[in-house]
Amino acid sequence: MKLIVLDMRKYRRVMIFVCLISCTIIQAQVKYEREFRIKKSQFPEKAHLFIEKELNGARKIRFYKEIDGAKRSYEAKFKKDRLFYSVEFDENGLLEDIEILINKIDVPEDSFSKIISYLDKEFKKYKIRKIQQQYSVIAFGNPETTLEKAFQNLLDPKISYELIVSGKKEKEYRDFEVQFNADGSFLQLRKSLPANYDHVLY
Repeated sequence: MKLIVLDMRKYRRVMIFVCLISCTIIQAQVKYEREFRIKKSQFPEKAHLFIEKELNGARKIRFYKEIDGAKRSYEAKFKKDRLFYSVEFDENGLLEDIEILINKIDVPEDSFSKIISYLDKEFKKYKIRKIQQQYSVIAFGNPETTLEKAFQNLLDPKISYELIVSGKKEKEYRDFEVQFNADGSFLQLRKSLPANYDHVLY
């Protein structure tokens, strides 16, 4: 009997450990992003100087500070040449990525078919609320190339697509951020908390 008791204690410890790990993983998949409108003077000077040229002729220029868990970043959003841009920098003013608000028709047909196929399998019902074409510094290798590609609005194999989807998995709808690569293959899905829809709707 003593051996069984010891085994049960070990079993309980293992189960508690597994539960804690599972909770941590689930926690990491939830998006805690919050955005706050800030003044131009509060935006990193280095970041502003980097995109200053692109702000010529831009309209509706707005600056934001973004908090996503422990991460802090800054975004400049504006409209230029009939396109809506979101340019994100880290706390030191270094470029991280550039996103362009697009429509379904702007995604290549084959890529969009793969995206829809994934969403059909993942959700009982869903609605695509927003699509962004993303140019990441990690993908393109350096800030200058990323900036150049983004502002030429080029369809490059290194871009990705970020979708905000209102989807139903069980009984209720939740908001999700879903990312796909250029050919429409799934990359990542994150739950979104009730949002500051300045971010979601631009």
